[in-house]
Amino acid sequence: MAPSPEAVRLARRLRELRESQRLTQKDLSHALSSDSRVAVATISSWESQANPKLPPEERLRGYALLFAKSVVPEGTTRLPREQDLDAAERDRFRTLHRELVALRDSVRHQVESPTGGSYTFDFESGPITLVCPEAPADGRSPLAEEGNPNYTRLYRYADLDALIEMWGHVRASNPELRTRHQIPSEVSADHLSGHLILLGGIAWNQVTGRLLRVLDQLPIRQMSVADLADGEIFRSRDGREYRPLWEELKDADADAPSKAELEAVQAQDAWKGETPRELVEDVALLARLRNPFNHSRTITICNGVYSRGVLGAVRTLTDDAVRERNEAFLANRFPGGIFGLLLRVPVINGEAITPDLEVPENRLYEWSPEEEDE
Repeated sequence: MAPSPEAVRLARRLRELRESQRLTQKDLSHALSSDSRVAVATISSWESQANPKLPPEERLRGYALLFAKSVVPEGTTRLPREQDLDAAERDRFRTLHRELVALRDSVRHQVESPTGGSYTFDFESGPITLVCPEAPADGRSPLAEEGNPNYTRLYRYADLDALIEMWGHVRASNPELRTRHQIPSEVSADHLSGHLILLGGIAWNQVTGRLLRVLDQLPIRQMSVADLADGEIFRSRDGREYRPLWEELKDADADAPSKAELEAVQAQDAWKGETPRELVEDVALLARLRNPFNHSRTITICNGVYSRGVLGAVRTLTDDAVRERNEAFLANRFPGGIFGLLLRVPVINGEAITPDLEVPENRLYEWSPEEEDE
């Protein structure tokens, strides 16, 4: 998708400022990195005419401070402080800062328009952490053991389909930001203070379970029930339950496995007594909330009763076939950007089908804080 005229205008203005002082992108990188590092590639992405990235607002303040000077000293490695500017420089700083912020606001107005493309995972600043469930020890490959010479860390992860889908999308949308993935036992305070994307349910992802208890505003809970051993259903605040759908396999030619065998492969729900069943519809939770540990960052929850629901939640905003329509629906339906959705995820031939949000039957439950306040 071609960049908007507003985005190109901001990118061109940033380049003009740099070139007006005959600075290279490397020179500017050194100057802007006095507080936190700004890579040369990041500056290049801000100035790109073909695919400009939107700089964080605090970086525009740095531009205004630096170029408030009529001459930027050669070899500058630190931004001037506002209190150290003279009267004329202070006036230029304020004028330039207002100009750059106004240009940025015009870009954001276009980005947030429901006619835009994929913006949900286009973050202004990082870090971004994907928290993926850890697979039960009994179900892991021997290659998940650190003592194995062919040790592969990802064999410890569950919901790998969802992780790979989300990881690729987030990395492509935010090439200049630090993006990482962790299992719950590795999550630290540093991870929790940035943007969080939580994959998977409460049984295998303790971080999701903990945060669902912390985020009391979300009127959706996931809970264990006696008739499901391998997944947890959703319940809304009004007491309604949302469950997956199963169909019995009439012509299955298989002996009933033992309970121990079923437990070992997390497949107990695929059998009812001695009758095998096929999962035909899962339930997904897709939610975007403010991070309770840092309100300038977000938490995105992609969850399901089973793994196909998790993948369905992820693909709602990554699948090229429906992504733009789904982004447009969310921008129009939840203009504040905070929402919770329970979605129907059909399963055909074992594959999760991406929910199209424009189809009302796919939306089982909808919530936004704005509507709750009405």
